[in-house]
Amino acid sequence: LGELGASLYEIEAAWRERPDETVLHFLGAWRVDELFHDLIFHPGATVPAAQLLGVERLRFWHDQVFWKPAHHPGVVPWHQDWSYWSRTTPQRHITVYIALDDMDEENGCLQVVPGSHLWGPLPAVEFGGAMEQLHAHLSEAQREAFAPVTVPLRAGQASVHHSGMIHGSLANRSGRPRRGIVLNYMCAQTECADGESPLLAGTQL
Repeated sequence: LGELGASLYEIEAAWRERPDETVLHFLGAWRVDELFHDLIFHPGATVPAAQLLGVERLRFWHDQVFWKPAHHPGVVPWHQDWSYWSRTTPQRHITVYIALDDMDEENGCLQVVPGSHLWGPLPAVEFGGAMEQLHAHLSEAQREAFAPVTVPLRAGQASVHHSGMIHGSLANRSGRPRRGIVLNYMCAQTECADGESPLLAGTQL
């Protein structure tokens, strides 16, 4: 990633410091790869995203690439996407997760907590930190209702989730890689909450 770093939006700082412990995560693959560029406009992603948001005009915000090598201990801690996006308004975002490899429980597939999109906004957690960080911010009722389900996917399949849905993934215990790309979309009216800060570094308001 060294030669591409200047073209990407962001490379996970914790991975730079502890690559043997932290999942590789970076933003901006569409800026350096033609396939990923074309993927963000594919109707297989844009049409259901627009339908679920209930909008006629959809805006692409950014992508994310996640890579867990074989037998890698890194996890993606429980979190809400919205906790990292609260600098925007209104909260009209949706996430499309596309599997680049077959994903199952053994190699650390996505897991979601059904119903958690109704729990309201929760604080952001450290990406390179422990899996259960978010639990400290949950109410007793939320902790009792915390019942994750796995989302196994075949390569090329996708899942879609609400920006408030709590999700995460465990370590890759298998001898297979687990790679995925995430496409984050928002409604056409979404803008910076303070009217001054860019949504992403290097972009306009």
